[in-house]
Amino acid sequence: RGALLYWRVRGTLAKRPGATSSDEALVTRAADLADRYVDGVRPGGIRWVTNQEKRWGSCSTDSAEIRLSHRLQAVPGWVLDAAIVHELAHLVHPDHSPRFHALANRYPRQKEAALFLEGYSLGLRSPS
Repeated sequence: RGALLYWRVRGTLAKRPGATSSDEALVTRAADLADRYVDGVRPGGIRWVTNQEKRWGSCSTDSAEIRLSHRLQAVPGWVLDAAIVHELAHLVHPDHSPRFHALANRYPRQKEAALFLEGYSLGLRSPS
């Protein structure tokens, strides 16, 4: 029984890489995504935070710091990647202009991830 439980937990965590991802792992992940989709831009730092309940992430263009809501630790890896690429794109274009979206949408599942997060956020709200 213990081996089966271990196997299931390991399989679940493999599907949700953010669940155990450290801030250091985020740095590596962001660098890989930046090289693939955002012309190699690098954040000044990237970390999980617990004080973002309305946003999935934020980016300070002054310090180039990216903060990701801890709520993203439960999403599939491709959704986390889309959120990271979105914030990396803000380092190049600090707005939501067409040029920003063209850059962020280089990540092929960006629009699909936005839909996922929209539905996911509905499930996170407590019933009134």
